[in-house]
Amino acid sequence: MYEALQEFATSLPAGLQWLAVILLGAIPFVESYLGAIIGVVVGLPVWVAVPAAVAGNLISTWAVVLVASGIRRRVTRDRQLPELSPRRAKLKTRFDRFGVPGVSMLGQLILPTQITSAAIISFGAPRRSVLVWQTISIIVWGVVCGALATAGVNLFAGVR
Repeated sequence: MYEALQEFATSLPAGLQWLAVILLGAIPFVESYLGAIIGVVVGLPVWVAVPAAVAGNLISTWAVVLVASGIRRRVTRDRQLPELSPRRAKLKTRFDRFGVPGVSMLGQLILPTQITSAAIISFGAPRRSVLVWQTISIIVWGVVCGALATAGVNLFAGVR
């Protein structure tokens, strides 16, 4: 899959590769971190690859948060919430333990931001808080992975 995504980005003219990285950043499990890495590996400067991957990830995550928030508002209006399944109960326990900041920052290690965001919203977290913390998380992970990719590319370029 990684090779197919990389081929997609390199198949575009150099001036449009940043657009491919935006699209890749919007894909769950690729997101800002792998999008930034792919952007750097295909030859984009890190200062182009990271913002492009972050932008794609932010757009898709914000859309999910806004839709999930609207759905939750409609579903919970004048209703009793159903009992959680064992899997969702486990996720809720982690949410209660780490809160929106912790789940937003660490959740990307387990699930895509889009899924994590929807889960956080479903537990009743304020939409604004989820948007702020997911934005911070997406930027941090994108910058860290973009910097690591740049260091790796520079290291391997020096080995040749």
